[in-house]
Amino acid sequence: MKLQKILSRFQKLHPKEIDLSLDRIKTLCKKLGNPQDITKVISVVGTNGKNSTIQACYSILKEANIKCNVYTSPHIQKINERFVFNNQELEDDELAKLFEEVEKINNNQPITYFEILTACYFYKAAQYPTNINLVESGLFYRFDATNILKKNLASIVTSISKDHLDCLPKNEQTIEKIVFEKTSSLLNSNIIVAKQNCMKTMNSIKKNINKNKSNKIYFNEDFSYSEKENNFFYFEDKFGGLKLPNPNIRGQFQLENISTAIATLRTLNLGISNENIKNGIQKINNLARLQEINSGKLKELVKNNLFLISGDHNVDGARVLNDYLNSLNCKKHLIIGMMANKEHKKYISYFKNISSITTVDIPNQPNAISGKKLKEKFKDIPNVKFNENIEQAIKSIQMNDGDLLLITGSLYLCAEVLNIN
Repeated sequence: MKLQKILSRFQKLHPKEIDLSLDRIKTLCKKLGNPQDITKVISVVGTNGKNSTIQACYSILKEANIKCNVYTSPHIQKINERFVFNNQELEDDELAKLFEEVEKINNNQPITYFEILTACYFYKAAQYPTNINLVESGLFYRFDATNILKKNLASIVTSISKDHLDCLPKNEQTIEKIVFEKTSSLLNSNIIVAKQNCMKTMNSIKKNINKNKSNKIYFNEDFSYSEKENNFFYFEDKFGGLKLPNPNIRGQFQLENISTAIATLRTLNLGISNENIKNGIQKINNLARLQEINSGKLKELVKNNLFLISGDHNVDGARVLNDYLNSLNCKKHLIIGMMANKEHKKYISYFKNISSITTVDIPNQPNAISGKKLKEKFKDIPNVKFNENIEQAIKSIQMNDGDLLLITGSLYLCAEVLNIN
C-alpha cells in the first residue's frame, strides 16, 4: 500500500504521461550526483524484441556468474519487475525507501512518471558500479529518459517497426522518422543491429549510424543463425560457430533475439563460455511473450488445450506471432484486447486460419479500446464476438481437445490474465 501511494504521487508530478525531453531527468540526476555516469550499461532500443533480448542476455550473464542490474518497462504484474539489482528484484520496502529518497531530492519538481522511475533506477544502480546494467529504452530513444548516458558498453538495436504513431505528427509517421528517433543519438561504443523485417529498415538504420564511430555489428553480415532439426540451431559470428540447443521459450522469432544477445556478449569479451551460452538460453524467463499457462483457475477452464499469452501489440508483432501459430497443426482461438492508439485493423489482418476471435475489455486501463468497439473494427473478420471479461470469454469458446487458446493484443491484458489466474 505504501509503495502504491508513492507511485500515485509520482504520477501527479507532471500533467502529461509523455513529454519528450531530457531536461527534467538531467536536472534531477544532477541533484542525485549523476549516478548514470558510473554505470556499465548495455542499452537496448527498438520496437519489438527489446525485453526478450534483455532476458536472453541476463540469463547468459547469470550462468557466467556475472552480476547484473536490469531496467525494463512496462512491468507485467508488479513494479518491482523493473528494478533488478545484483540479480534480484527489489523487495517492496527497499523499493519504497529508494523512491522516497529520490522523491525528497526531486522536491515536487515537474517530471514524468517514467523519468522519475529511470532516475530512481540509476540512483540505485550506482551502488553496484561493477555490475552490468541491461537497460531498455522507453518510447523513442532520442528524447527517452534512458538516453542520458555519456558512455556505454554497447547499444543493441532490435527490430524497428511502426508503433506509438500518435506521438508523432501525421506527416512524420514514417519508418524513416522512427528509425531516426531510435538510432540517431546512439553512443560511440559497440552497436549490434538485429534482424529487421525488411531491407528498407536496415538501410535506414545504416544511414542513420553511418557517421557514428562505433564498432558496428549487423545481422546477416557479422552474425547469423540457422535452424536445424533435432532441437538445435547454429549461431555464427567472427569468433566461430556454435551448435546450440533450442531455447526454452517459444517462437522462431526468439532465435533472432537470442542470436542478437549472443552476438552482443561475445563482442564485449566478458569471459562468457560456450557452456554458459548453452545453459543460459534454456533458462530464459520471459513473462507474457508466448508464455504457456500450465496451472491456475483460467487453465482449468482451458482444460487440456495449449494456453498461451503474448503481449504483442503492433503490426510487426502480429506478423511474427502468426508465423508461429502457422507452424502448429491445430485449431487456434484468440482472445484480444488492445490499447486505443494501436493499428487495430492492420493488426488483426495478419492472423490467418483462426477458428474464433473474441474481443474483451482491458480492466483499469482508461487508454484501452473497449471490446465492443474493437469488435466493430473487426467486423470484416469472420467468427468475431465480444465478451466483457476474460473468464466469460474463455467459457464461451467451444474448444476440442488439442486446440490452442492465445490471449494477446496488449501486455496489460496479459497482466490481467496472470493476476486472475
